[in-house]
Amino acid sequence: MNQTMTQPGVRSVEVNRVLKNTYILLSLTLAFSAFMSYVAVATGTGRLGSPFLVMGVYMGLFFVISKLRNSPLGILAVFALTGFLGWTLGPMISSVLTLSNGPQIVTLSLGGTAAIFFAMSGFALFSRRDFGFMGNFLLIGMLTVFVVSIVNYFFLQLPGLQMAISGLVILIFSGFILWDTSDIIHGRETNYIMATTGMYVSIYNIFANLLALLGVFGGDE
Repeated sequence: MNQTMTQPGVRSVEVNRVLKNTYILLSLTLAFSAFMSYVAVATGTGRLGSPFLVMGVYMGLFFVISKLRNSPLGILAVFALTGFLGWTLGPMISSVLTLSNGPQIVTLSLGGTAAIFFAMSGFALFSRRDFGFMGNFLLIGMLTVFVVSIVNYFFLQLPGLQMAISGLVILIFSGFILWDTSDIIHGRETNYIMATTGMYVSIYNIFANLLALLGVFGGDE
């Protein structure tokens, strides 16, 4: 009976530990990613020429993180991934900064991304609802957007469709933040390294696509 009574308490302690470690590591990786973006902007680097090359490096580093998830080396792998992705944002940020209201667009994109993250994650934390059912829908949506993006990149090259894709990406990865937070709360995700990676990727995609949309619709040049 005592064991039964203490199980919820033990689970709550474990959930709080994973949440704490996830948010600490996420904060550090976001700071490092921002620093690498600054380096890319200042040095004019970060352009790899093809988004599929970026995707290839991302998949390779994600595989390494998955293999090292239970090792301290996994933390270094997370910093390698987030630093690399932050560095690749440099050319996009540099392009937006050439607009006369570029700094305001970048600031608004950062603020909008932060607002989405706190809203989604906070809603999952305080409502305590289980959003695990969203997983399949989000994965299907992400795969659909990926296929449409490839078709548009190689064949259609329609700016309007690309903007629509950016809007859908923002919605989908906002859902991923809700889903990832819910997985931690309900004990489905107990590894803070993987949880941090998932949340960072969502934040990265939201910021990049929000910056692209605001750069098009908010630019005055």
